Amino acid sequence: MLFLLNDVMLTLDLRAKPPLDLRSLDALSLHAVTRLAQDMYAEEPLLHRRDPGRAQRLALLIISKSPEINAALFAAPAKGCSPQAVAVRYASLSIDVMADLQGEQNRRNLTPVIADRQVWRRLAA
Repeated sequence: MLFLLNDVMLTLDLRAKPPLDLRSLDALSLHAVTRLAQDMYAEEPLLHRRDPGRAQRLALLIISKSPEINAALFAAPAKGCSPQAVAVRYASLSIDVMADLQGEQNRRNLTPVIADRQVWRRLAA
């Protein structure tokens, strides 16, 4: 499954072992996963680029709580900021948009500007 995390396309294996014990996972809400992500991005605003493994686990957690979500944006104003300062947006993108973004990434053309134009700014309109 494809998942857009900020401006990076992730290919997720939904058959992979969950990042947490299933009983623990059931206890988490999407709100709790969002707060966890805010903590992670406050600590490392470029998590999706600097730690792909953690980024994939985060995406799997988001999908486990809300399967219709296939894109997330976490924007921290600065490293070490308050987790509450990390802006969060979720989206459900069409397969066409996801395929376009994956193609851009495969050609090494997926930039924050392209992701913003195709996804995040469009959603704000």
